[in-house]
Amino acid sequence: MGKIKEVIFKEAVNQVISNKTLRGIATKRLDNYLYNSIMNLGKEQLLQEKLDQFSFANGIVHQAKINLDRDFIKPDVLKKMAHVFVGDSFNPDRYASLNSAKEDFKEKHGEYPPTFLVLSPGKSCNLHCVGCYASSEAATAEKLDFETSRRIVRENHDIFGSRFMTISGGEPFMYKADGKTMFDIFEEFNDTFFLVYTNSTLITEAVAEKLAKLGNVTPAISVEGWEEQTDERRGKGVYKKILTAMSNLRKAGVPFGISVTSTSKNFDILMNDDFYDYFFNEQGVSYMWQFQLMPIGRGKDAVDLMIKPEQRVKLFEKWSYLLNEKKYPIADFWNSGSLSSGCIAYGRFGGYLYIDWNGNVMPCVFVPYYVDNIKDIYAQGKDLGDAIQSKMFKNGRAWQNKYRFEDTESRGNGMMPCSIRDHYENFKYNILTPDVKGEDEEAEAVLRDPLYEEMMKNFDSELEALTQKMFDEKYLKISEDILVK
Repeated sequence: MGKIKEVIFKEAVNQVISNKTLRGIATKRLDNYLYNSIMNLGKEQLLQEKLDQFSFANGIVHQAKINLDRDFIKPDVLKKMAHVFVGDSFNPDRYASLNSAKEDFKEKHGEYPPTFLVLSPGKSCNLHCVGCYASSEAATAEKLDFETSRRIVRENHDIFGSRFMTISGGEPFMYKADGKTMFDIFEEFNDTFFLVYTNSTLITEAVAEKLAKLGNVTPAISVEGWEEQTDERRGKGVYKKILTAMSNLRKAGVPFGISVTSTSKNFDILMNDDFYDYFFNEQGVSYMWQFQLMPIGRGKDAVDLMIKPEQRVKLFEKWSYLLNEKKYPIADFWNSGSLSSGCIAYGRFGGYLYIDWNGNVMPCVFVPYYVDNIKDIYAQGKDLGDAIQSKMFKNGRAWQNKYRFEDTESRGNGMMPCSIRDHYENFKYNILTPDVKGEDEEAEAVLRDPLYEEMMKNFDSELEALTQKMFDEKYLKISEDILVK
């Protein structure tokens, strides 16, 4: 029966991509397959979590169908992506190889490996965005040498058994080391799917065509809001360059998404359907990520730009509406914890870790603290698997298990999934260890700042007061009601 279902799934994917006449029927078959697969997941996921996960998967399929119909995505490009990401999933040899890597990792370390990692190979960028850490001085900006970057990707592939990676920066399309660029990585690891966070200003027609030929890269383009908000932060004329890049990607038929940082400045925009309708319906984006500004520093700008707890709740409600009613595949890094069953940091199974341009190994792009450096790990004859065995990483995974997974009858509030943003006191005193170092001076400074700690704790208390009842009713109660019936 399992093999029959796999054949049905694979055939439905092929028909959605290739057969415009049967695309509608095939999409419904694919939806049914996804629904049944997700709803049959284990008891670790609550019923509403499964429903959210299905809605997101359904949104991806729905948006792909629309963009294929409009010729915004070329079938041959999506075929390559499907082959990399899902189309070859049922190849027995490939599956055996992936599972063997995971089992070998568990035998060595006692846990399954993370599902992917985020790598920022270089800090250089061609823009001068307000408040950004990246460097516009390409010649002097920190970066990993190419062989170190390549080895990280290789070990994600071989040791973690992963076929997915996220590339960030700086601007990834500016990375060049030892005469090599990220395209050399993309070409070598053609069975790995790469999601690249980019300002998109370097995505010319030629670059878009190259991405189409590769078929294993999707750009996630940074947008701050409309033209006024984007140009205010990123520089005059950048918004128009973004629209040009999107046009180039549509012409080449490459699926792409957008990435939005939610702040007090663009909150009203993000509460308006017009913003989402424009990018999904007119610009043809295939997905959207939202990241609420994470303040590292107590400066007035950081505090003023923070999303307030009551605004976060409104964004949660908006996200739920857009996901279920509009079928827009949107994930909010903090509000969409149900899609990943909680925090995905600290190298947990189903989660990830982050490595920056200096080689510092961090739990998350929003947790700027490290114990180990990947270059030191390699110099000691160790590998990527050893890099996530620090006490800090283990403390983080222990908290995740206790908060969400160990006792399925007593779960933590899934609307407060983040270990640092939503549980700062616990993070500072129970997860961090004495050997931890901050990624930069600001990260170090806030650990000794009582006012910053008070600000974060107040945020968490206010958020808990607003969301605990919502979580109980939306996520816990619905599961209990179903069980009773």
